[in-house]
Amino acid sequence: MRVVVCIKQVPDTTEVKINPETNTLMREGVQSIVNPFDEFAIEEGIRIKEAHGGETIALTMGPPQAEEVLKTALAMGCDKAYLISDRAFAGSDTLATALTISAAIKKIEEKDGPVDIVICGKQAIDGDTGQVGPGIAVRLNLPPLTYVSKVREINPEQKYIIVERLMERGKEVVKSTLPALLTVVKDINTPRYPSLFEIKKASKKPMIKLTFNDLGLREDQTGLKGSPTWVNKIFSPDLKSVSGEIFQGEPEECVKKLTEKLLEITKGVSL
Repeated sequence: MRVVVCIKQVPDTTEVKINPETNTLMREGVQSIVNPFDEFAIEEGIRIKEAHGGETIALTMGPPQAEEVLKTALAMGCDKAYLISDRAFAGSDTLATALTISAAIKKIEEKDGPVDIVICGKQAIDGDTGQVGPGIAVRLNLPPLTYVSKVREINPEQKYIIVERLMERGKEVVKSTLPALLTVVKDINTPRYPSLFEIKKASKKPMIKLTFNDLGLREDQTGLKGSPTWVNKIFSPDLKSVSGEIFQGEPEECVKKLTEKLLEITKGVSL
């Protein structure tokens, strides 16, 4: 089986900085980490390879420094990595990002062979949209299995997968054909810590760079030009102190005072 794990390098949450001119995240010179939800995606991709054979490929889109998260994925056990990096991709919104990553996965299939499963974390902690994973699925015409908390069964011969999806009120068991795309939640596994041996071994594994010219996209399909949504303004909200009043006494007396206060506040307000 061939599994592609889509991961992202995100700023440390205590180090977020915004470019005042473009209203986009400033990533250069900022301490970055592997998106926490993507660590579970990496682990699940490796477990699938260990159970069924094949290879697990890490894929990320970002500036050259995004190589660091790929090195982490390789040290954890991925077999090779692809970095999508070009100035033309800067400023991509979720739609343009999903399109670009989809084009990269098609390129991977041309180079390495058919992809059976694409795995993403359920969302990135910098944007928190949860849109890129399903967007990739739509672009590749794959069934999107979102919020996966457990992979129950994979049958490579009969080309199906059974998973549990974490819902607001319980879990849902879904059977889907392969290939498919999964977005996973943290309940799915416990990510491994790479050993010193695996970290050294990772330096010898392939890391391939894909640029704008490699993906066959138009300029109006990616980057700021290909993004139909944009950030108009970013600002920190003013913190206003909220005054309160404490009513003391017997419950009946407090209820009476509260009722009078509410009537006073809402006087003249039409509901």
